[in-house]
This record gives sequence, C-alpha cells and structure tokens, in this order.
Amino acid sequence: MEGLSLEGHLGASVDIDACYGCQAFWFDSHESLQLSPGSTLRLFELIGGGSSHGKTPLSNVLRCPRCRMRLLPTNDRQRNTPFFYWRCDRGDGRFITFFDFLREKSFIRPLSPQQIEELRRNVQSVNCSNCGGSVDLAKQSACAHCGTPLSMFDLKHTEEVIAQLRHAAEPRPIDPALPLELARVKRDMASFAPGADSWLDASPSGLVAAGLAILRDCLKKL
Repeated sequence: MEGLSLEGHLGASVDIDACYGCQAFWFDSHESLQLSPGSTLRLFELIGGGSSHGKTPLSNVLRCPRCRMRLLPTNDRQRNTPFFYWRCDRGDGRFITFFDFLREKSFIRPLSPQQIEELRRNVQSVNCSNCGGSVDLAKQSACAHCGTPLSMFDLKHTEEVIAQLRHAAEPRPIDPALPLELARVKRDMASFAPGADSWLDASPSGLVAAGLAILRDCLKKL
C-alpha cells in the first residue's frame, strides 16, 4: 500500500494508505472523518485515476496492517445509502474499497427500475463497478458475484459536493466563471444518462468508472 499524508481539520495531518491494485483505502481509527474538504476532493480525484487500472481480487481473509488480526466484514449506512467495509476488532482502523468510499460519501446511488429498463434497451451487459464482474442485464439488476446493485453517480449531489469542497478547500474569492463552469460540468454529466449514447460505452469499465472519467476531466478544468 502507498502512504498518503493529507490535511485534516484544524490543520492536523492525516496519514492514510491506498492500494491501487485492490482499489481500496486503509484508514486508521476515525481518519475518514478527520479529512478536510480539500483532502476529500484529492481522494476523489485519486479514485478517478486509479479506477482506470485493472483491479486485483481481494483475499478471502484480510488482516489488520497494525495488529495482524483478521478484519471483520461490516455493513453500515450513510443516510439512505448502505456501504461495506472491513474493520479491526481492536479499533486500529478499517479497510474500504474505492466504490464503498464513494457510497459512504453519497457520491453514487443505485439505478432506479426505470433507468435499468432504459439501460437494457441500449446494452446487453455491464461490468460491476465494485468487483468488475459481468452483469447480464437480461437476467440481473445486481452483480451475481458480490451482490452490488447497478449504480451510477448522483449527479445533483456530486455537483453540490464538488462546489462545496472547492470553496472550503480554497478560501479565496470565487472565480466569476466558476458558476458557468459548474453548469457545463452538469451538462456533461447529464449526457451520461439513460437514452444517451454514453450508455453504449459503459460496458468495458462499468457505469461508475465511466462517470468517474467524465468527472476527472471536469475537475482538471475547475
């Protein structure tokens, strides 16, 4: 894993570990909650770049990098969004995939039944955004390998959060062109919606990865 030193609240330093092969983070106890807005945005951009690489399957047994105890699989919920991670029973920290980190931060949501039906009319299969397994849309609306429902970015929430993080991370007068740029980002992301040609490019990488590619390009221009 690669260590990252990020800014926390009140000027504190937060050290986390990222595994690009597994596409996952290790957070020591409560580190995820201590990240500053700018650091959260940096992780978001990092996920966008790391998700383009192939994902290494996770071991059936994961151990805490601090005490070597077996990590416990844990289900949690952020508002109405469920997410999953592995935690150390001694409280040393937790291991969470990029996908579930985005779910925890409410960046992505499951597709509605109407969106799934529209997707089926455009493509035959997509790759799971969590494990990379193939999802046969004629038979399934969730991954048969890991159980993750088909998901995509919550466009409205993502736009709001990016604007908030940019403003909080850079406390200086806002560029007068920023509202126009955010509107352009929203239009670009809205093109990745049921019925649009972007659905046709979703199969190789999954819906979330395709959305991340759009966002990564947009973030570079903000």
